[in-house]
Amino acid sequence: MSAWVLPDHIADVLPSEARHIEELRRGLLDTARCYGYELVMPPLLEHLESLLTGTGEALGLQTFKLVDQLSGRSLGLRADTTPQVARIDAHLLNRKGVTRLCYCGPVVHTRPDRPHATREPLQFGAEIYGHAGLEADLEALLLALHCLRVANVQDTTVDLADVRIVRSLLAGVTVDGNLLQAIHAALATKDAGELAFLARDFPVASREGLLALLQLYGDESILVEAEQALKRTPGVRELLSNLKLLASRLEGVRVTFDLADLRGYAYYSGARFAIYAPGASDALVRGGRYDEVGAVFGRNRPAAGFSLDIKQVVGVVSPRALKAAIRAPWGDSGDVHAAISALRNRGETVVCVLPGHESEADEFHCDRELVLASGQWVVQAIEAIDN
Repeated sequence: MSAWVLPDHIADVLPSEARHIEELRRGLLDTARCYGYELVMPPLLEHLESLLTGTGEALGLQTFKLVDQLSGRSLGLRADTTPQVARIDAHLLNRKGVTRLCYCGPVVHTRPDRPHATREPLQFGAEIYGHAGLEADLEALLLALHCLRVANVQDTTVDLADVRIVRSLLAGVTVDGNLLQAIHAALATKDAGELAFLARDFPVASREGLLALLQLYGDESILVEAEQALKRTPGVRELLSNLKLLASRLEGVRVTFDLADLRGYAYYSGARFAIYAPGASDALVRGGRYDEVGAVFGRNRPAAGFSLDIKQVVGVVSPRALKAAIRAPWGDSGDVHAAISALRNRGETVVCVLPGHESEADEFHCDRELVLASGQWVVQAIEAIDN
């Protein structure tokens, strides 16, 4: 095998795509800052128990493990940043009121989490801690949609669900971790036969409610059907009402509901959302409420937020046009150096042509050139010079 062949689902990012990714990263962080979110930078590597305790098996299977040569303890390469941000909120910041945090950095997966996905996503996310009301859920959802608009993602669809509906159906039923995972998988794939088999010994209300969930997906009319189908389950009416309220606050997007959707990590504890767009093989954004994520760090604070993979987003939108650049000659003259510096200080991109390379391809597609005219260095359109 050649030394330069990379592992499966790991790839270099070349200049044009890297530029698009970096511009989008800056735009998303600026957008989050406009909402009052502070940037944090958790480490890529942590003690395994800090990364995984309370997060569920799915995240554990996605996490690369290794041994620290200094301490002998087990370490993990983060596969998701939310548990780290919860640690920062609970253990390091330890604020009493609302805390808004955002982040952007690579995560590493043992396996791709969707068809044709990279195992090294560039994860951007934003999280709000300290408020249990629906306002935090709505703010996270509105910020996620704003971020997709900044990325120029069109025709988005928001899909809403609430994990507490399934929890309510299973209240009072003895279910171990393996069975619960199997039930979640059957719900996600809408496998009625498998679900009926798994729930065969459950009380009638629980079994029939779980099976009813498989058909409860679609537009807002589904909420009316759900209220009738799950009327014997305490608390469901309020959860459905909250989902309807969230949907009513969204403008310019299509809203659907899938009450059996439990995909993602196990730390979700309430309303959830996924945002889809044409050209994407899976959701571009996943988020919701995860009040219990900080419990392992000593503070079980209310929390809501979302995350996305910038690389995935870049893959479904049109490439951004290059910023207009200026071509300049290479020279030892102090005047030309001063002219180039002045242009760069104004934010212009100035590409100096090295001696002997005048005929090479112009990667920046310069539309202007710095030329000496009447003893002064001036910028002119290249078309005007060529004519």
